[in-house]
Amino acid sequence: MRAMLFSPLVLILAAAPALAAPPEVTVAIGPKLQKEAVEHLGVREVDRLADDLKRSVERELGRTGVLSGARIELVLTDAKPNRPTFKQMADKPGLSYASFGLGGASIEGKAISTDGTVTPLKYQWYESDIRWARERVTWGDADTAFGQFARRLARGETYASR
Repeated sequence: MRAMLFSPLVLILAAAPALAAPPEVTVAIGPKLQKEAVEHLGVREVDRLADDLKRSVERELGRTGVLSGARIELVLTDAKPNRPTFKQMADKPGLSYASFGLGGASIEGKAISTDGTVTPLKYQWYESDIRWARERVTWGDADTAFGQFARRLARGETYASR
């Protein structure tokens, strides 16, 4: 009896992913940020940021179904930490993790829909109030920028504002 109650639900859930292919999201690191990563921020940390941006966009687009089957090609052009990175603290021994500042990120790229239409994407957000920076982790404001960008893209606001 239980199998009969759940079988239609299982069929619907199993068929849902087949109805709409999730968008393919790629994130590259811009040359200026790559140089900054090597010299000051740490390559591993900036690579992790690119992964975080990709996951944020995939999660939000998967949740809403916007841009199903499309390709999203993003470039992380800038990122500012709220607190010193491991590399910064290793390079300057007097620097403390208790130090904090304003952070954020800039993103550029394009969305290529299934019919080949290319839509340029650009977003940046940097915290402007130092009072909020104290509560943040190393990349807190950059993570906020990623979440805001992903939600705007998933709601179609990025297209409307171009």
